[in-house]
Amino acid sequence: MTIVFRSNAAPAPPTPWSKDLAEPTIHPTAYIHNSSSIIGDVRIGPKVMIAPGISIRADEGNPFAIGASTNIQDGVVIHGLEQGRVVGDDNEAYSVWIGKNTSITHMALIHGPAYVGDDCFIGFRSTVFNGKVGNGCIVMMHVLIQDVEIPPGKYVPSGAIITSQHQADRLSDVRPEDRKFAAHIISVNDSLRAGYRCADDIECITPLQEAIDIASSGLYSFDGNNKPRIAHTKHDSNLPSEVVSNVRNLLAQGYRIGAEHANQRRFQTSSWTSCAAFDSSDENEVLNHLAACLQEHSGEYVRLIGIDTHARRRVLESIVQRPTDPTAPKTLRNSEPQIQIVDFSLTEPRAKATPSHATNVDADLLAIVRPLLSQGCRVALERADKRRFQTSSWTSADRIESQTEAGIITAITDCIANYPNEYIRAICVDTHVNRRVSEKIVHRPSGSTTQGKGFAKTEQPIVSVNAAPSSKVSSPSSLMAIETIETISRLVAQGCAIFTEFASERRYKTNAWETGSQVTGNSASAIVSALESIVRDRQNAYVRIVAVDQKAKQRIAEKVIYRPMK
Repeated sequence: MTIVFRSNAAPAPPTPWSKDLAEPTIHPTAYIHNSSSIIGDVRIGPKVMIAPGISIRADEGNPFAIGASTNIQDGVVIHGLEQGRVVGDDNEAYSVWIGKNTSITHMALIHGPAYVGDDCFIGFRSTVFNGKVGNGCIVMMHVLIQDVEIPPGKYVPSGAIITSQHQADRLSDVRPEDRKFAAHIISVNDSLRAGYRCADDIECITPLQEAIDIASSGLYSFDGNNKPRIAHTKHDSNLPSEVVSNVRNLLAQGYRIGAEHANQRRFQTSSWTSCAAFDSSDENEVLNHLAACLQEHSGEYVRLIGIDTHARRRVLESIVQRPTDPTAPKTLRNSEPQIQIVDFSLTEPRAKATPSHATNVDADLLAIVRPLLSQGCRVALERADKRRFQTSSWTSADRIESQTEAGIITAITDCIANYPNEYIRAICVDTHVNRRVSEKIVHRPSGSTTQGKGFAKTEQPIVSVNAAPSSKVSSPSSLMAIETIETISRLVAQGCAIFTEFASERRYKTNAWETGSQVTGNSASAIVSALESIVRDRQNAYVRIVAVDQKAKQRIAEKVIYRPMK
């Protein structure tokens, strides 16, 4: 490693605790923006990106270490107390240790003694003080971590205040999509680092400026060494801009592209046939393949497919050509712009999705079914009479064979007709992990509080986070709303542990909840009674319940059950 002295890098001042005037040590491949300040014994590794407006002062606590390929974003402050040290991965003592491939994002504060491991993400305006964040952790926005050790691979939600070890130990695990997001941030900032270094190098920037003049049509790209290269192919200009944008975004995320076609009969039965394989990941080649597929099947429906090859699943289905659409161009219809959601409703013919004879009930069902299908899950039905409903003892209803909007709506309507005096709910099942991801009541027997013809006024997915309460407890002495009791009963029936959290008006606005204790009881009714007692004691605070899957050790639901009267 080479010592680099810059105008914005200075030695530590002489102090009673340190008179060695230690200077920053900066690897030659790192980039330090000239508006940032680096003072004292700060050891910056290879390919580190230090953005504008950053203060890293090892003038009190020292030394600091920042590992390879880590990015420190705008407005970050890193400082340390004169006393207190952590042990770095090299077994030496540090005031602040930040590992490899880690993102410290805008306005965060890392104050030593502090340790942040490899492959971590520290969100906007979050603070780590006198604590340790293990490898692979994701810390979201406005978080306080103090006097604790976060185990490796944990997810800290926005606004959390983690100041006791039992809070840290209860945190849920990071999901694969969170890891992918953190890795994407690292790759983006490494590209920025290379770009900033190129901008400071006349030999690097001159060819790029020349390429801009040469490629006035926009047909140029860059190779792995950031050198310009002229593209020799051009995609069909008849492709709508939405299609080009979809393809570009999918390729940028590392997905593969495909296409499928169907005539009118096959379209109505959702029996699609694949077009010739798109083996290239080059944007122009893919667009040319797509244009050829559209031309070859000009009298048919054609849809664009985005494929995640690692997870072996589709991430996008978007119809780009409809032969029967009179408003569409001769060969193309503007594509739906949605990028990362498999929109299975697009596979249903318009005549079936919104039939001309649709009733208000059909519209209500469509509003319920479409969000379930958009999650990519299989829909099933359950039913319960009034007694079973109160104890959350549901029974499976008729099996739904179809997974199209029209087919599911028909199945639900038939089920309501067969069991008019029972509660009926739709279940969204993730077939990949074989578990439920949401539940929604679609029918209540006559005499229940309903909207329209038997449909629940609102019903949030049971696993949704920060779901709005279905009603507000009018006073701490009143019984909870029936929807809240139903939710608690379902969670208890699933074997979840129920915890409480509290927030004052100020903390509620910043989503900074205070953790309470577990609510125990032999039955759902006992837990409800205990929660009513807690509400009476906390009538000036917001109260919410947190359902925890004890086997997976992660939160699966949060629900506000009481709001203080204004």
